[in-house]
Amino acid sequence: MATSLPYLVTPGSIKTALERIRSAATPDRVTRDFVTTKLQIKGGTGFALIPYLKKIGLVASDGSPTELYKQFRNPSSGGVAIARAVKDGYSALAEVNEYFFDLSDKELLDLIVQVTGLERDNQVAKLTFSTLKILKSFANFEAKADVEETPPNIGDQSSSVAQIPQLVATSRGQVGLNLAYTINLNLPATSDQAVFNAIFRSLKEHLFSDGQ
Repeated sequence: MATSLPYLVTPGSIKTALERIRSAATPDRVTRDFVTTKLQIKGGTGFALIPYLKKIGLVASDGSPTELYKQFRNPSSGGVAIARAVKDGYSALAEVNEYFFDLSDKELLDLIVQVTGLERDNQVAKLTFSTLKILKSFANFEAKADVEETPPNIGDQSSSVAQIPQLVATSRGQVGLNLAYTINLNLPATSDQAVFNAIFRSLKEHLFSDGQ
């Protein structure tokens, strides 16, 4: 079944747009005024950019910049962000070859023709290829999008498990006997400090009290 893929009638405009998006402040909405004034891409070429940016996931349906848009503006994560945009915007190609972005120019055009059902010399097929090729030039497919994990925070409702390493209890009255415990504590999803105070007070009473 033939599939439509995103493309621009003026493929080079995506290069101009991405370069200027990096230097322009992030707007509340990517509007025609933003494209023509801040990105300085005017007329029909500029108007066509907004739906294209939506199709590749840089702009949301309401026109607001997505997290991918913001990540692209960061030089450290920009290449990874566009790699994600390529994979999302051209997911139909990935269904046939998940490494479509590594194909040679001839192989990529052949794949576009296969997926869209267009003839090889069809103008839309050529524009799709040219647009995708320029978009790929901004992408970094080798880097991994590592998500940095933050240590559990007792006051953070998103933390459901906190690990308390090496709580040590000593059995008094017995020479040389030291017992070490590692406790995995399942914390409730609450920001009420009183709840956590009660939990740790109970731990102290039962694990560290002198009474036997």
